[in-house]
Amino acid sequence: MKIGVVALQGGFAEHISALNALGISNIEIRKSEDLTDDLDGLILPGGESTVIGKLLHETALFQPIKARIDGGMPVWGTCAGMILLADKISNESYSYFKSIDITVKRNAFGRQLGSFKIIESFKGIGDIPMTFIRAPIIETIGSNVRPLASVNGQMVAAENDHVLVTAFHPELTDDLHVLEYFLHKIKRTC
Repeated sequence: MKIGVVALQGGFAEHISALNALGISNIEIRKSEDLTDDLDGLILPGGESTVIGKLLHETALFQPIKARIDGGMPVWGTCAGMILLADKISNESYSYFKSIDITVKRNAFGRQLGSFKIIESFKGIGDIPMTFIRAPIIETIGSNVRPLASVNGQMVAAENDHVLVTAFHPELTDDLHVLEYFLHKIKRTC
């Protein structure tokens, strides 16, 4: 198995470290040539969604990544990655990949000072640590989307057949359960 991690801005290094801890082959995606045919999945990390979106276009990565996702390649978006994958962003007039039928709200838990850590339940895993940094929430989901976790009544993780999104940052903890969940998702879709 080989996972590509979009490495234009944000917390890509932490995802690489988590993949390395599990012995999973990976590559930093910085240009279209990095999207090799042997990739089994992609990770869109947290960071600043507007900046990542702009850089995806500037590096000519947006269309090739969109084609892979639209073709069914498993993808996991954390925080900003969730925003990039959402069909709609309620507090913005635009959206990006439109890969999962959800509406998200940016910075729903507040700005940097609203960052926090909590332990909550994740369907199929159990209780896990969750780190939120200027995190979005999922306001609505479509009929083909399954909710996976909520915090204070706000949905913070969901999935469809090949897309997984989390508003929090599992890669910032030592708990690898959500990464393992994503890897099992890849195995089920391949």
